[in-house]
Amino acid sequence: MTTLTRPPADPATGPKIPFNLKSWLLEGMPETSGKRQGPHGRPAESHKPQAWWKVMCLTGLDYFSTLGYQPAIAALAAGLLSPLATLLLVIATLAGALPVYRRVAKESPRGEGSIAMLERLLPRWGGKLFVLALLGFAATDFMITITLSAADATAHLIENPFAPDFLEGQQVVITLALIAGLGIVFLRGFKEAINVAVVLVGLFLTLNLVVVGVSIGHVFSDSRVIPDWWTGLTTSHGDPIMMLALALLVFPRLALGLSGFETGVAVMPQIKGHDADTEANPAGRITGAHKLLTTAAIIMSTFLITSSFTTVMLIPAAEFDAGGKADGRALAYLAHKYLGDGFGTVYDVSTIAILWFAGASAMAGLLNLVPRYLPRYGMAPAWARALRPLVLVFTVIAFVVTLIFKADVNAQGGAYATGVLVLITSASIAVTLSARRKKQRGQVIGFGIVSVAFVYTTVVNSIERPDGLKIAALFILGIMVVSFVSRIRRAFELRATYIKMDQKALEFTAENADGPVRIIAHEPKRLSANRYREKLQHAQQANHLPVDSEVLFIEVIVDDSSDFEQELQVVGKERFGFKILEVHSNNVPNTVAAVLLHIRDVTGFMPHIYFRWTEGNPISNLSRFLFFGEGEIAPVTREVLREAEPDITRRPWVHVG
Repeated sequence: MTTLTRPPADPATGPKIPFNLKSWLLEGMPETSGKRQGPHGRPAESHKPQAWWKVMCLTGLDYFSTLGYQPAIAALAAGLLSPLATLLLVIATLAGALPVYRRVAKESPRGEGSIAMLERLLPRWGGKLFVLALLGFAATDFMITITLSAADATAHLIENPFAPDFLEGQQVVITLALIAGLGIVFLRGFKEAINVAVVLVGLFLTLNLVVVGVSIGHVFSDSRVIPDWWTGLTTSHGDPIMMLALALLVFPRLALGLSGFETGVAVMPQIKGHDADTEANPAGRITGAHKLLTTAAIIMSTFLITSSFTTVMLIPAAEFDAGGKADGRALAYLAHKYLGDGFGTVYDVSTIAILWFAGASAMAGLLNLVPRYLPRYGMAPAWARALRPLVLVFTVIAFVVTLIFKADVNAQGGAYATGVLVLITSASIAVTLSARRKKQRGQVIGFGIVSVAFVYTTVVNSIERPDGLKIAALFILGIMVVSFVSRIRRAFELRATYIKMDQKALEFTAENADGPVRIIAHEPKRLSANRYREKLQHAQQANHLPVDSEVLFIEVIVDDSSDFEQELQVVGKERFGFKILEVHSNNVPNTVAAVLLHIRDVTGFMPHIYFRWTEGNPISNLSRFLFFGEGEIAPVTREVLREAEPDITRRPWVHVG
């Protein structure tokens, strides 16, 4: 009796599948290299693009949410000079960061960002190490966004007049709870982010517009406010030149107000372009990104200037200090003072929501950034491709950072600014190098000036507040150690993500109708007819290769050994009457192993590969393999095949003589 003769069983009454923690953690993880060699190994695009203004709200979670704490941090850092220092920040935004990232958007329309631009401009190991360092600063930026936003949300909660008394003094506990909640959301799955972002950002900006508008009205309705501020300013700082000099000195402390640009480029794939857009030329998407960046910068700049004037003029200086009612929540203070506790509470709830969601935006940035680079470099464990393990790792790190800074908003400002400034500085350098490569002299000069300005700002901020540099250094050290340990552990993996053989290569491998497919490994540095004859004669003598057998040669040309994963194109060529399979790749043994397995699957015949032993010290040869993709070829090829194919009867043969 077969199952077709019985009705299907009710799934609800069947045996329950036990919960498997490992399977749950690794759910959705892409298959590793070599397990997806074919047209179906390429991921399908599943996201639905949205209008640019909706996507602006997604990046605005990070950018606009800084209004929750930026005015208070600016007032604490610059005092009465806060409006002037903020004006310098706005100039840096509109004349510096905005043109830089408009160019970044044009040159990386798939959301790769400035880091990918530098990766292309600085290839090989030097470029990889530079990218790893930048990833450390990016991790600092995103991680401090999570912890600082959660800490400021806690401040808004505790300082609300309707908050229960038992919350007082529980900043760290509440902040950890918010971060844990963020982790739980991502463990369960994060969907409909854009729609939620549109509602939150729209409500938050509307409430801020009301608060700032009412505050400006109080500034101009009270005839003493502006004269008192100006008197205090001139008494404390003297002439205008001295004020400008001091504003330049404190300006780096306000740099966290530049936080949204890298995120704005990262979300570009979400932007709906024109119908005529192509993958090679997504002009509509680029135009939408330019609108997004420009509109966001103008909105934020307007709020920064107006909020810096109103908060400094209307809030007593003592309230900005630690424990003061305006500490980390200057605009919320004004909302409660001038619009009542009811409106102030609505403002607090809106601020808490957008700050918490800003942490979600940062978490999404980390989950997008790490799998994009580290696994491709071979510098992350296999589980780094999965969502949930990364969420757990980032949540634990956020806990540690929160405990170190004791959930203090002001204490984390320096670390946040460091991450933001380094990313913007790297973007400025990237577009400068790009303009130089394209011989655009005017843009080289303009972007060069912007780069110098941001380098100065970054250096000053790092000297004055080294916490960010220390945290970034720890992230960089951790990334470097994990990366190289992982690269060594993954050295014997198949690295080909996709293999394609041209028509001639397919004909070469299919010529012998009875099999097997015999291949001689040949180093492509010596391509004379005598060299091919010598290799063939050596294989016949040392490995007892039948004299009358059909033989192919395989040549692997190593282009960039610092790459780990790569698509392989196998091209058939003829030289001096010999048939050759030529492959460009990042290493020799892993590539040979991947091609052998592919030939086995395509032809149905078992490949045999013939090597000569490599001369030299085995340790030196192994080092050459790890860093330059060459060296100990024969034994490494055999080891890669052993790990990739556990069934010895289906494993291609390796002959060495």
